[in-house]
Amino acid sequence: MANLGYLQLTRSCRQFCRFCSNPPTGVELTEPEMRGLIDDLADMDYDGVILTGGEPSMSPLLFPALAYARERGLYSRMITNGQLLADKGFFRQCVDAGLTHIHVSLHSHIERVHDFITRYPGSWQAIVDTLSHVPEMGITADINTVINTYNADHLDLNVRWICETFPFIRHFVWNNMDPDGNRAEENPDCIASHREFQVSLERAMDYLYATGRSFRAERVPLCFMRRYAWASTETRKIVKEEERCIRFLDRKGFVHQLEFLHGKGEACDACAFDPICAGMFSMAKTFDERELSPVFDDPLPAIRQVLGREPEPALLARIQARRGRRSTTEQPSAEQRAAALQRPLG
Repeated sequence: MANLGYLQLTRSCRQFCRFCSNPPTGVELTEPEMRGLIDDLADMDYDGVILTGGEPSMSPLLFPALAYARERGLYSRMITNGQLLADKGFFRQCVDAGLTHIHVSLHSHIERVHDFITRYPGSWQAIVDTLSHVPEMGITADINTVINTYNADHLDLNVRWICETFPFIRHFVWNNMDPDGNRAEENPDCIASHREFQVSLERAMDYLYATGRSFRAERVPLCFMRRYAWASTETRKIVKEEERCIRFLDRKGFVHQLEFLHGKGEACDACAFDPICAGMFSMAKTFDERELSPVFDDPLPAIRQVLGREPEPALLARIQARRGRRSTTEQPSAEQRAAALQRPLG
């Protein structure tokens, strides 16, 4: 599995997505900083860089970053809303500069729903135009979708429409809401409970698995994707003992992530998946631990599926030693959990 570093080129964006977890901060990356960060990834033997934002295609550093990453032997990907790549000429410039893959942010196959979520008329059509250019550009593309109230009931219909319309799309990623310290706090109506999306997410995974496509989900506790535990981004990092580097254009700065744990509830104490599950993001703040339930399945098949082979006994021992481990930064205190449990379960 390739190690990829994330680099925010800018936080500017034409869209005003209701749940945006990386809204504008007024902080801009300089070219020397960009080169230094790419140097760091190359020196750490990373394979590539994912350019993100905001909308990275709006940054004046886009072409210098693509060129420098290629010079340092890293391949480049970009997470994009497709607004500028809808222009075939601009898209071609990016590919010629070194872009090899795009992760396109499409939140609903229904035009009015997607444009409502992004609060930018025409955003859906721009993505359709961008995706229609992909085969001609000779690169690959994935679909990224943020799970929210407005698409929670039709995640499966999204993937069916995309696969039928753009059959070359082979990989999908769902990101559950990051509701803390960003635009979602201003728009709490967009935050879906886990049970609101569980059925459509599983149907989407069933369809993609049956059609031979791959998929991942982030910030989704394994009890909400029990049959596809191996597709959890965090679980894969835990089992493969991987890391992740991200350069944020905010107070977080450069993050070298070595631990993949969120909050754990009472149900997690009895869960057989506890050693391979990251838990519930924003537990006791936005999300309610009473949604969690223990899984009693043997986690070994999921571990095998992640690795594609039989795990070594030493690795299994390290994974099992994680049972009961709780994050030193993300685990809410007993007082916070008790207070959260007094709130009505929405």
